Amino acid sequence: MVIYEFQLPMGEYGSFTMFSHFFGALFYTVGSGWLMIIIWSIFQDVQVGLTHISELWVSLLSFSPLSCSRLVCEFFPACVTMCGVCVFLLVCIMALSVAMPDRQDPFLWLSALHGRGYNEGSLLADTTGGECPDECDCPPSFPIAMYCDGRGLTAMPTVPSRMKYLYLQHNEITALPDSALANTTNLVWVMLHHNALSTDKIGKRAFAKLQGLERLYLQHNNLTGVPPNLPRSLRDLRLNNNNINKITPEALEGMDNLTILYLHDNALTEMGTSLRGLNSLTLLDIGGNKLKKVPDSLPEHIHQLYLESNAISVVPEGFLSKFSQLQYIRMGHNQLTDKGIPPNTFNVTGLVELDLSFNQLERIPPVSQTLEHLYLQANHIKEFTLGSFCSVVDVINFSKLRTVRLDGNEISTADVPSDSVLCLRMANTIEV
Repeated sequence: MVIYEFQLPMGEYGSFTMFSHFFGALFYTVGSGWLMIIIWSIFQDVQVGLTHISELWVSLLSFSPLSCSRLVCEFFPACVTMCGVCVFLLVCIMALSVAMPDRQDPFLWLSALHGRGYNEGSLLADTTGGECPDECDCPPSFPIAMYCDGRGLTAMPTVPSRMKYLYLQHNEITALPDSALANTTNLVWVMLHHNALSTDKIGKRAFAKLQGLERLYLQHNNLTGVPPNLPRSLRDLRLNNNNINKITPEALEGMDNLTILYLHDNALTEMGTSLRGLNSLTLLDIGGNKLKKVPDSLPEHIHQLYLESNAISVVPEGFLSKFSQLQYIRMGHNQLTDKGIPPNTFNVTGLVELDLSFNQLERIPPVSQTLEHLYLQANHIKEFTLGSFCSVVDVINFSKLRTVRLDGNEISTADVPSDSVLCLRMANTIEV
């Protein structure tokens, strides 16, 4: 299917360029011979014009109507001559620039297209491996991408085998049979979020041949489980906002390259050992589920761990001791109590952000002096314990906290010790 087409009348760059070169050479010959005469004329007209302007100004000041009328009649012809000469000179200069062989040709961009595989005569849609479906867009400038997002599709379109990037989000697709992607083995990104896919309508081999797939977006569908036989090459897997209630150990097994995993807003009650072996995982979001405990076998290199909006009441002993790279923890909107948090659980170096808001805490848990953001709002805290932030306060020992949220508790600004300004000297916001 032809997307764009244009024709050039003749020659490598077209007849317009030959026309420009012909008249450019003509103007070059004429212009170079008269160049010195034109410059001399301009100076003469400028001198005459300036003389008339000065005389006209003196006549106006002296209120001499006869002198003014005479000078105006002599001044305007000089102005007309100056303007005509300037226009002629400008045309000659433009012609010289067109005629010069080292100037960039106006159709030089066609050579660039030719270097990328396009002919000068026409720009055709790439039909390698099949034509682009009528309901989708496959731009000639990016022939390995197919855009079918937001088209109201209810079934999978035919995908040409050359495609690497497939955008099918925001449709009403209900099924993904084994044959849908069988010929597109070079796919790198597949975007299927915001559709109506269900687990039983996804073929067991639908993704099996996509050995180079790196990103798979399936959020906001009707999945009740992780689709089978997902490629082990995945780096970014998004399954959030579905109805997944269980993840088997085999579902994510062997995904050594997986770095981002979104499972939030599902119906998970436990994770089991499904996360074991995800050695490259840096971001795990399992908030908005029904978890009652922190998952076992969390990857040691995790960088961001989001557990908010669950039913967790207890944090295991030494929970953070094995995570040397963990910087962000969000456990807000759970059922944590003081008894469920072992001493110094969150007093670990390297932690940057800790969110324990909307729980049932009555005391401020001890935190590391390197922590920068602490969210404890909407608990039952009754005392502002400065020792939770600083065990020793001096010139070099103080908290690095910049944000402290304690609003929605049972304390007020009157409960904040006066020496807190020394401990929390870097805080930009302290809300009580």
